[in-house]
Amino acid sequence: MTSGSAASKVGAIRLFHVSDLHFGLEDTRALNWVRDCIALERPDAVAITGDLTMRARHKEFRAACDWINGFGVPVTVEIGNHDMPYFNPVERFFDPYRRFRGIAELVDREIDFPGLAIVPLKTTARAQWRLNWSKGCVTRPALARTLAMIDALPTGTRVIVAAHHPLIEVGTRGTALTRRGSLALAELARRNVMAVLSGHVHDPFDLMQETAAGPVRMIGAGTLSRRIRSTPPSFNEIVVDGDDLHVEARNLADVTTADMLVDQVPDDAMPPRRADEPISPVAAVPEVDPPVH
Repeated sequence: MTSGSAASKVGAIRLFHVSDLHFGLEDTRALNWVRDCIALERPDAVAITGDLTMRARHKEFRAACDWINGFGVPVTVEIGNHDMPYFNPVERFFDPYRRFRGIAELVDREIDFPGLAIVPLKTTARAQWRLNWSKGCVTRPALARTLAMIDALPTGTRVIVAAHHPLIEVGTRGTALTRRGSLALAELARRNVMAVLSGHVHDPFDLMQETAAGPVRMIGAGTLSRRIRSTPPSFNEIVVDGDDLHVEARNLADVTTADMLVDQVPDDAMPPRRADEPISPVAAVPEVDPPVH
């Protein structure tokens, strides 16, 4: 457990929510812009919700760690499916997080402020009983760890949970986007979690998801890579003031937040290719995906 830079502050707490950097297919202009925003504006913390790399290569991790280590503000980092070793099955199964060593102390890190905590939830798995391992999976030990962290907080502490995958089960093809996501959301609702931050789908969103224990707010960040879906590269500025939480999807194209948001969580992080797939009002879907070498 670690204290954030706002430990002595009173009032609103400002967070930058960044996701899907995808070093190896990164958008250098967008990354430089976010780095400059952090340096000039000094948010109270930065939450990075996974996919630091494109193929979990050593050089991609080195570039990502160099970028993150220069922030000078409290940072918490979640692990994305693209951050698991692709080409080394031995490492994937026996030491899957070794390449995070440059920022090991930031991974799955809880950040505490007066009356507010950012708590991690791991949604990646080394293997799953399905072919598509890119989708999320909340293991029972991972959920238990997150709930124990929340339950250990002082009474009345507001909680924001950070994960990589959106915690929803229903997909357009009948497959779960995140296994045991509904269970996780219900448990978080029982603890009055303010919001769950995530990435993965490369378009920002701000939705209320109903659960058996009540609604939970889900907030997704866009991407800072060239692997865009239907919106330009962006990050979320989140301001928590008491029980109020405000989200702005900041982007270099000066698109309003309302036009950046998708009204439905997509199945995956690939650009829409069918008429029934959700897109933002911007509808800036690339004709061709950038090549991945």
